[in-house]
Amino acid sequence: MTALKPVASVEPVASVEPVASVEPTASVEPTTSPEPTASPESPALLSPALVDPTSLGPPLRAAAEAGLVVLSAAAWPEAAADDLVPPLAGFIESAFSPLLAEVAARALRRRPRPAAPGLVTAVVVVTAGGDVISAARVAAAVDAGRRVSPLLFFQSVPNAVVGYLAARWDLTGPVACVSGLSAGLDIAALLIDDADADEALVVDIDLAAAADGLDRAAALLVTRPARPVARPDQNAPITP
Repeated sequence: MTALKPVASVEPVASVEPVASVEPTASVEPTTSPEPTASPESPALLSPALVDPTSLGPPLRAAAEAGLVVLSAAAWPEAAADDLVPPLAGFIESAFSPLLAEVAARALRRRPRPAAPGLVTAVVVVTAGGDVISAARVAAAVDAGRRVSPLLFFQSVPNAVVGYLAARWDLTGPVACVSGLSAGLDIAALLIDDADADEALVVDIDLAAAADGLDRAAALLVTRPARPVARPDQNAPITP
């Protein structure tokens, strides 16, 4: 009689439940789990359309360390086609200002949503050497006793092109120019924390510092993570 138990043990056959274990397929939930990326509270958040070449790795990590959310980013070069910097009217002989304008424009065009009316964007230029080509041309002209071109004199100031950017993109926040990316990101965070700006465009640029002789730049549009709104305690006693 007990030998009938194995027969009754056809229950494993009824254990076709493994087949019903196609449920893992229904576990498409992992696909929906990009939600952490969309959480405004995680630092160094990236727009889905963000181009992220290897050259952006260090700036993105630095932004995360500074507790900033990256809304969009851009770099130069990003592709093989990035060999000649597009010229910029009013700036001559040096690629510094045109390159800064190009990489900043890329980052601003990639912002996840259009800028809201009244949004205040600060600009922080980060450069170790500044526009060394314009400075060298001015120095050479002075040494030779030649007349210095007014354009060269104007653009030898590293943040001269920020005026063009502000007018072109309606950037109404404060402007800073520092040496060192960490310092630049700290200033961006400070401007946002002090309510001097809602976001900051940080552009890190230097001319032909690498062995391959390429000019390089990176731009990050950053803000602070959204802070949760404190709600009043419904059960708190009402004081007259």
